[in-house]
Amino acid sequence: MGRSRAFIYSSRFGDFSYGTQHPFKLLRYRLTYELIEELGLLDNPATEVVECPVATEEEVARFHRADYLDVLREFNRDETPRANFFYGLGDVENPVFPGFYDWALLGTGGTLEAARRVADGRNRVAFNMAGGWHHAHVARASGFSFLNDAVVAICHLLDRGLRVAYVDLDAHHGDGVQEAFYSDPRVLTVSMHETGDDFFPHTGYVHEMGEGEGEGFTLNVPFYRHADDRLFRRAFDTVVAPVIERFAPDILVTQLGVDTLRTDPLARLEMTTASLEYSARWFRDSGLRWVALGGGGYNKVNVARGWALIWGAILGIELPDFLPPRFVQTISALGFSDQRLRDPPHHPLDDDYRRAEEALEERLEFLRRNFLPLHGIVG
Repeated sequence: MGRSRAFIYSSRFGDFSYGTQHPFKLLRYRLTYELIEELGLLDNPATEVVECPVATEEEVARFHRADYLDVLREFNRDETPRANFFYGLGDVENPVFPGFYDWALLGTGGTLEAARRVADGRNRVAFNMAGGWHHAHVARASGFSFLNDAVVAICHLLDRGLRVAYVDLDAHHGDGVQEAFYSDPRVLTVSMHETGDDFFPHTGYVHEMGEGEGEGFTLNVPFYRHADDRLFRRAFDTVVAPVIERFAPDILVTQLGVDTLRTDPLARLEMTTASLEYSARWFRDSGLRWVALGGGGYNKVNVARGWALIWGAILGIELPDFLPPRFVQTISALGFSDQRLRDPPHHPLDDDYRRAEEALEERLEFLRRNFLPLHGIVG
């Protein structure tokens, strides 16, 4: 298989901007690349650095509706600010900025390249950090997402006769991917996220388990605010890992958002990088062919730290607890005082933890009674 891990990247990731006031900053990709490079993880003999290609309209039309793509193309080439709220375009959340469709096609191209490489056997693992746009729907932008790269890539894998497990670790529910495959037993969709009671996108409850032939192939684990690493690991070990093992997919696709970290400004979970490394090591050790995607994360340094640790786990390399001095200088110039690569252990306040634990136990009990038996698993 040669270089068994593909790291997909392009300097073009920095050619676009959602706007100075938007929480999504594309600078996070360059920072991640620089940190991974300074840690020596791109010189590893197992690593193949791959230039990110651009998806074609024919490829994204495998999922997205033609009228929606027509509007994306029209708005993309018009220098005048445009809006079409029917398609979710032009609001504060999903701004129409110069080249926004080009950006979406680039990120989707990277995910398709990762899927092809893994399916063809050229790499066992491929990581596209510019992927993970899990909120886009068939004909509507949502949650900063214009094209749903994961769905497009999974459709490509299904066309090749492969079964897929999609696992989403973002703080926000992977609603667009769930919606696309809600009745399809060839795709197991799993999402671990902050509860949608008062949090975008207000979906992803435990009773959402699929429909028709797809009943039992959608798994949601919603956390109450302040859930920490202990609760993440309990949920992962109790339901997520055994269900993936029983499903036995041909390909694993993961969305690795890092907005679950306790210092993320848009979420209220209290996890640390330990949860990211724990899940990444499990995915690596599963032996499954693996397409790894980026996702949310609204503290730029958190994103760089989290994905560097995940890439280190993918390579099987133990990284230091502290950031390289040169990277510390880089982020210091941007106003960040971070020194640590790996978070220290953290526990929430006792009352916060108790509420989060009680909520999780209630949801795990529901899944033990109602979901695990569908897969022949005794909870």
